[in-house]
Amino acid sequence: MNFKNRLKDGLLTNNPVLGQLLGLCSTMAITTTLFNGLGMGLSVTLILICSNMVISLLRKVIPEKIRIAAYIVIIAGFVTMVDLILKAYLPALSESLGVFIPLIVVNCIILGRAEAFASKNGVLASAVDGFTQGIGYTAALVVMCVIREFLGSGTFGKGVFGADGIRLLDAQYPALLVILPVGGFLTLGCLIAFSQWLNDRMKEKEGKK
Repeated sequence: MNFKNRLKDGLLTNNPVLGQLLGLCSTMAITTTLFNGLGMGLSVTLILICSNMVISLLRKVIPEKIRIAAYIVIIAGFVTMVDLILKAYLPALSESLGVFIPLIVVNCIILGRAEAFASKNGVLASAVDGFTQGIGYTAALVVMCVIREFLGSGTFGKGVFGADGIRLLDAQYPALLVILPVGGFLTLGCLIAFSQWLNDRMKEKEGKK
């Protein structure tokens, strides 16, 4: 398995958010600060890796008729562990993300990778798939967070570089609309358009070689 191709697939070609359009509820809701985006992205990445590995290990044992239910139980176990760890060591992040951490259980990205990849491939390949898809998800969240936080609040890195982050714009200039739900839709739409344009350009270059 080519790690470089898998990473490219997760980041650009088949990005969970920008390419597959999965996990959009949490993407819209929590991408207002860099702290939230990093926290959610890394949590999902860890759960993806762990659940993919366990599902791959048990893929020949889990009966076909109950496989989805079994996948959800496995994923729920790892989500519970991550949720408890955040509450114990990062209570501010846990409170900020709120219900969206428990809702990772039904996140289409994790269940989709379990069904499409982990249930059909070995443990190492499944771990790599979980890592690359998780990194792609995290990258999309971080980009959205940076854009929305800068345009909507005029800051960078709230929660990461202090409670108020680094102020880049005077408080009178930011467009508060950007941190509202409509701002999330607009930002996501622009990023999807850009990623599709970039993919098309890359395909054209590969076709000329």
